Amino acid sequence: MSLPYTHLPQHWDVLIAGGGTAGAVAGIAAARAGARVLVLEAQGSLGGSGTNAWVTPLMRNVSAGQNLNRGLTDELKARLLERGDGARDGNGNDNWFNPEGLKYVLERLLIESGGEVLYHTSVVAPVLDGERIGSLVVHNKGGLQALGADVFIDATGDADVAAAAGVPFHAGDEDGLHQAMSLRFSLAGVDLETLCTFLSANGQWQESPRFMHFWMVWGKKSSLEPLFKQAVAQGILEERDGDYFQAFSVPGRPNELSFNCPRIRADLNDGTDPWHLSGAQTDGRESIERLIRFCKTYLPGCQDAYLGSYAPMVGVRETRRIVGDYTLTLNDILDCRKFGDSICKNHYPVDIHSVKGGAKLLHEREGTAPYFAPDAYHELPYRCIVPQGISNLLVPGRSASSTFEAQSSIRVQQNCHSMGEAAGVAAAWAAREYGGEVRRVGGAALREKLRALGANV
Repeated sequence: MSLPYTHLPQHWDVLIAGGGTAGAVAGIAAARAGARVLVLEAQGSLGGSGTNAWVTPLMRNVSAGQNLNRGLTDELKARLLERGDGARDGNGNDNWFNPEGLKYVLERLLIESGGEVLYHTSVVAPVLDGERIGSLVVHNKGGLQALGADVFIDATGDADVAAAAGVPFHAGDEDGLHQAMSLRFSLAGVDLETLCTFLSANGQWQESPRFMHFWMVWGKKSSLEPLFKQAVAQGILEERDGDYFQAFSVPGRPNELSFNCPRIRADLNDGTDPWHLSGAQTDGRESIERLIRFCKTYLPGCQDAYLGSYAPMVGVRETRRIVGDYTLTLNDILDCRKFGDSICKNHYPVDIHSVKGGAKLLHEREGTAPYFAPDAYHELPYRCIVPQGISNLLVPGRSASSTFEAQSSIRVQQNCHSMGEAAGVAAAWAAREYGGEVRRVGGAALREKLRALGANV
């Protein structure tokens, strides 16, 4: 049975499915390049993982002490700093931000650039014409509608458009298991000065109450492990609550902490499965109740704390990865491979949050590979966001073409910014000059254009 839908008369140069980490930046970049742009977003705000999943702060991606992601990433940080929703600590780390402030900054940048956004809209399916997408069928309060464009960007994070269009993809590790999901939350009413003093005196030094970061993972010599063992013995925590525990302070939100946990139970690991996603919400909230009780019981300064918020979105680290014109591998990362069509530099570690327990961090190892030099980095080519089988589609972000291990390194937000900016510029170029054919955009020429815009490529 086919469902009826209405073809809207409007036509865009670039249509972006998903206004998350890569998609919002892609929309800004494409609009600035002169394209007529529409960003489709299922939530009521832009930013995806960074806003609606509350993934803060940005993870540092540096080489020789210098940020590798520049361009629009620099502009986002500057806007956040100006508003008081960003901060730079004493070590020069400028990755601290307030997720609520980022929602506004991204929206204003898109609108000021001439782009449009359509919120509360879900992509249903692409309408194909051979190896070309002609329109996307979407669903919102207007019913089922088909929206046409010359170039499409799949920034859903799960390659939803690409997969539905028949683009080949991989998902999970060799056993088909995905990285663990998380449901982040914030804890309000915290006496950060008291907590900061306690942590600094007990094995986890803190710069100040403004810039706090503390953690616990079983068997990793965290100073908090004895407290976790007591809490498990007393029935306050479950054993799995210590698989990954991490918290950060948040600019513009005094007396509040953002937690990069709890880790969702192992059998709920597929972010493309609606039952897994729903289960992650309920399992996450129940786990959060235990973690709040732990903090109030064991951490000085948290006695009067209370739940600030649940993240509206589950934090998903990895699902589908497209098969593109090039697939980035672990060897590319270890060998610090460079590419003539580079759109991004990266030195973030291979960081696999395994549902089998613990975290696999490549940067905890020593070695002789070029990767381990302090000024090392590898590059990500444009070909990784060009999917096989479709001529007018780009797929930036965590679904870019890569192996399971390599994806765990390139998936972080600042790399998604860089991929999104490149996709936006390339899509506008393809729509204007090449009838939407994204492969006709020269990778080397794209790299030079990005450099002229301030990108570090």
